[in-house]
Amino acid sequence: MKIDFNRVVLRFFGIASAAAVTGFLAMTGSASAGAQIFDELRFGASASVQSGHSRENGVFPEITALFDPFGYDQAAGWQQQLLHPRVHLGTSIGTAGEATQFFTGFTWTVDINEKLFAEAGFGGVIHTGDLEGDDDGPELGCRVLFHEYVGAGYRFTRNWNVIAQIGHSSHANLCDGPNDGMTRAGLQIGYKF
Repeated sequence: MKIDFNRVVLRFFGIASAAAVTGFLAMTGSASAGAQIFDELRFGASASVQSGHSRENGVFPEITALFDPFGYDQAAGWQQQLLHPRVHLGTSIGTAGEATQFFTGFTWTVDINEKLFAEAGFGGVIHTGDLEGDDDGPELGCRVLFHEYVGAGYRFTRNWNVIAQIGHSSHANLCDGPNDGMTRAGLQIGYKF
């Protein structure tokens, strides 16, 4: 039985997007009661860590919004934090003719102590990169890919933090075509509301 990869990823992308929109609408509806729309906003940049023909040129400015529709802020201890992921929605903007990514999914953040935290995210991405190689850069095979990342962060204050991340996007050989993937690492400054 052959799995329709695009259908699976689009369904996941749709579920994560629906969760983000639901969280956004729930928070917007209660905005008059003092609730904020975003749980956290992050701004930063990344660069390709691949080599050979799969390397992407340039720097990739990034913006990520995190929403808290499942009660992460009320979770006590790492076990509870794992059970209450946040929803992320963001973009990594291609420069030097490389791929721009629009991604969404779920983010799990676990406090190591008051200042240090670890994070992992999983979801989907739609990109503008090459599907089959006619230039340098990764051959991606499908327009819709899986997107995952891991990171480690430091909180300067209750509101301000910095996080180092490495993220990867590929189709896990579930659709036809090449699968070089995109792997980027970078830093983001976050503001938690």
